[in-house]
Amino acid sequence: MTLSKTQNQIFAILFACGEPIEADRIAEVLEQDTATTERLLRSLGDWLEETEHPLMLQRLEDRYQLTTRPEYAPVIKAALEVRRNVPLSQAALEVLSVVAYNQPVTRSFVDQVRGVDSSGVVVSLTEKGLIEEAGRLDLPGRPISYRTTDHFLRTFGLSSISELPPIDAVEEEPETEAVVYPEGEEPLEGQVGFYDNQQE
Repeated sequence: MTLSKTQNQIFAILFACGEPIEADRIAEVLEQDTATTERLLRSLGDWLEETEHPLMLQRLEDRYQLTTRPEYAPVIKAALEVRRNVPLSQAALEVLSVVAYNQPVTRSFVDQVRGVDSSGVVVSLTEKGLIEEAGRLDLPGRPISYRTTDHFLRTFGLSSISELPPIDAVEEEPETEAVVYPEGEEPLEGQVGFYDNQQE
């Protein structure tokens, strides 16, 4: 399979953007309908797979992004001297789970679910780029609500929040901790690794 001129244009746009971009935005630039653009995006992704290209096309909700394949992570780390980060603590995973499954939520809601103050953990997850402010609720004091980010989806290898496993399935799985890299570095790897029995 040889890429068409339009597919090469899409490839160039994705590569130059770096960040996820909406299919309808690409369609607007190329002056074509979104359905055609999404079809070309899918065929581009298939071509990258078939040719074993070091880049892969990742879908994040209605946006698309080029990332490097996970198997190239070791050489990329070595080349960029990316330091290894500590895994998420149990408290961080708890807060992240509450936000992911109930978003948007306020910090007070997270505190009620966990039974302890979560302000420090919320700040930490925000700094890591895993959650972000989603606006203020129309309630007394106008509390800030939080939601997960694109960085969260990439970190856990998801295309959308709908791919989160059912709560029952999560409870039955053995505990693991995710190693989270700074936002902006992880797309180079495609996905972030998981390690068992590590402490923060």
